[in-house]
Amino acid sequence: MVVSRETLEALQNLGLTDYETRTYVALNSLISGTATEISQASQVPRSRIYSILKSLASKGFLEIGKGKPLCFTVVPPHEIFERNRKEMKMKMERAEAELNVIYENQIPQVPAPIWILHGPDKIVKKELEIISRAKESLFIMGGLMFPDEPLKLKEPLQKSFKRGVNTRILTSPACKTDDVEVPTMKILEELPVDIKFFPVPYIKLVVRDRQEMLIAFCKLSGEVALSSTAIGIWNQYAEFVDTITGIYDFIWNMDFFSQAFHHQRSLNDK
Repeated sequence: MVVSRETLEALQNLGLTDYETRTYVALNSLISGTATEISQASQVPRSRIYSILKSLASKGFLEIGKGKPLCFTVVPPHEIFERNRKEMKMKMERAEAELNVIYENQIPQVPAPIWILHGPDKIVKKELEIISRAKESLFIMGGLMFPDEPLKLKEPLQKSFKRGVNTRILTSPACKTDDVEVPTMKILEELPVDIKFFPVPYIKLVVRDRQEMLIAFCKLSGEVALSSTAIGIWNQYAEFVDTITGIYDFIWNMDFFSQAFHHQRSLNDK
């Protein structure tokens, strides 16, 4: 049976050799068969087929029945890919966690811990990265929101809340970027975090654990933000971040915020 190159590459990415890939593909068309039948269907030499079948069995791609001649039955593809998908996800998460520790410990040692980011894609990616690292507190000012950005923020912010991160968001109900109306309030108002909606200036501010900060801004055309001009400044200067955090706290606690725009939720509200 002929399958696409992408399918063959996917199986090889799961650790199969060329002969093992051909054998597993052939066995999917047979469902069950003897070594001779599988050898003929896969065009794998008869002298190699037993070792290939035993190897596939050890990797969990087929099951060996009892009796003579031995009968080999394929493990369904959805089981194979689901199992490997979970294993790969676990490996990726462990690798990410380990490398993040190295990365986060090294950043403060860099001589100039200030980086300039150009364009909305890089800014939003850095924003999501910062949110994913939050352990204790997260402050966000969202006067500037790019199209689709609020949707991208929902899941990471829900995860940070579940981790116990004290999250406060001060954002405009809506933001007009590139002639697109970004309905921030409509998308984020159901988040289980403390949010205040207020027409704040066209600026983005993200502060994590009083240790790391991203600030972004762009040029305006009237009341429309031009995303192509967006610039972000990311830094981990503790003194600077702590100062900005103090300013954020002051703004957050000011009396002019109308309660009509103050949305607060807790686990008990669910």
